[in-house]
Amino acid sequence: MSRPDVTVVVTVHNTMPHLRRCLGSLVRQTIGLDRMQVVAVDDGSTDRSGRELDRFARRYPGVFTVIHQANSGGPAGPCNRALDIATGRYVFFLGSDDYLGREALARLVDHADRYGSDVVLGRVVGVHGRFIYQDIFLRDQIDVGLAHSPLPRSLANTKLFRRELLARHGIRYPEHMPVGSDQPFTLAACYRARRISVLADYDYYHLVRRFSATNITYRSRHAGRLRAVEAMMAFTTELMAPGKERDAVLAARFGHEVARLVGDDFLSHDRDTQRLIHTTVGRLARQYLTAEIADQLSAETRIRVALARDGGLDDLIRVIRHDAVRGVPLTLVEGGRRYARYPGFRTPGGPPDSCFDVTTSADWPVKLTVRTMAWQFRWDATAGGGTAGRGRRMLAITAHTPLPDAGERLVVSAEEIRADTRVIDRGEGGTTVHVRLAAADLVAASHPTGQRRTVSAQAGPFDLVRALSAGGTPGMAGVAALRLTRPPRTRPALVWRRARPYLVVPVRDEYGRLVVSVVPVTLRRVLAWAGRTTRRLVSYPTSSR
Repeated sequence: MSRPDVTVVVTVHNTMPHLRRCLGSLVRQTIGLDRMQVVAVDDGSTDRSGRELDRFARRYPGVFTVIHQANSGGPAGPCNRALDIATGRYVFFLGSDDYLGREALARLVDHADRYGSDVVLGRVVGVHGRFIYQDIFLRDQIDVGLAHSPLPRSLANTKLFRRELLARHGIRYPEHMPVGSDQPFTLAACYRARRISVLADYDYYHLVRRFSATNITYRSRHAGRLRAVEAMMAFTTELMAPGKERDAVLAARFGHEVARLVGDDFLSHDRDTQRLIHTTVGRLARQYLTAEIADQLSAETRIRVALARDGGLDDLIRVIRHDAVRGVPLTLVEGGRRYARYPGFRTPGGPPDSCFDVTTSADWPVKLTVRTMAWQFRWDATAGGGTAGRGRRMLAITAHTPLPDAGERLVVSAEEIRADTRVIDRGEGGTTVHVRLAAADLVAASHPTGQRRTVSAQAGPFDLVRALSAGGTPGMAGVAALRLTRPPRTRPALVWRRARPYLVVPVRDEYGRLVVSVVPVTLRRVLAWAGRTTRRLVSYPTSSR
């Protein structure tokens, strides 16, 4: 048998019935079975997953190689074992509960061959509301780097890798990391790659949100997450020389993994867990957080990380509680500097002023707290596009910042969906804006399997997704998510698109941000749900696009 073009690695632990769809997507690939090798490692499954792998191996001899082993506690060992027997020119890693578009492997291999790419990212879409950062997939890019792109925020292993690159540099998964081992693996490959490409022209990878808790990523708790981020930061500094590339990778870790650890749900942890997070984040900040990295973080993350480093546990709790309960604090302007006047600011023996300094935080002037939110029904006979002359279900939001000088050109958007934004009050008490987002626009722009968008404010006429795709993070790009101080009571809105029903659901995420989810639903669920909420729900069809 000739050498296959691509080896697909699938590590499996109790993922039935999702596994059947995953494997089915492989045998239906247009690249053809003769050009593909599948190495599946059954990591101690106790459901029917092992038998399902054996069934595919019998049905497709010479294509599937199945390895059964005792549970190793994480995907790193199984991935390394599969790499040891991989023979393809390229390697692709597929989660056993996810699936591929039919043309995915053919397109990825063709691009890698044509342009000499060592790593190729195909667009990843979420299923069942799974959130995926889409800024890296704004457009096709033949050559991207770590320093000036969103790539450091997209270090999952759901990519095509040239196997010769992995072999030449001895790139393997760190088996001491039960969680997050794909990040150092992917970073090493990207750092060593001669060319990294991005393909945004097709839905290559469908990442499924599972509603069970068997996946190790969902089960991982705070101690495991802390160990993973510590290991990743140590790996980054050992692998990469100081400079913009390393700063970008570390900033992404502080802005995502660390920010999540000190998110609003920090308040719900027991005291021992809070102390563990506070101590570990403080140690990471002292070791890795430079001024250049801090400037790439949002103001909220900068303040919380600084308090973990320079303040006590209760100082951090007071700031998080203020954000969660009251929203954006007042600002003190003194000596050409701006300070966030959180509880604990300038208290005797309290944290230094530097913890609260937001002078260089480009997102501070656009930090808004939601005051009211409700669905409104508006008839718009002059609206452009396919919604002209139709009723428009609008999410009406009133938001406020204590800053009286918030920009005249304040813009609010749900990522690439621009909202109708206008300032309705400005004075010593701050600035209040009114925002309206059309439910039909959110549904029309979403993937058929659903999508989540964070609602953010920007000071200027630029587009959020394009600003972030240039390598900026929300903090340095002057972008701040709208903050909610309580879960919204706003009910979902029902929107039809191409005879399919969707719910548009405003929610408060674990960071306290306003997120709008578009969720496909079944007709049976719609009828049951509508029967309970008939007087509160207004629905209408959007035009097909």
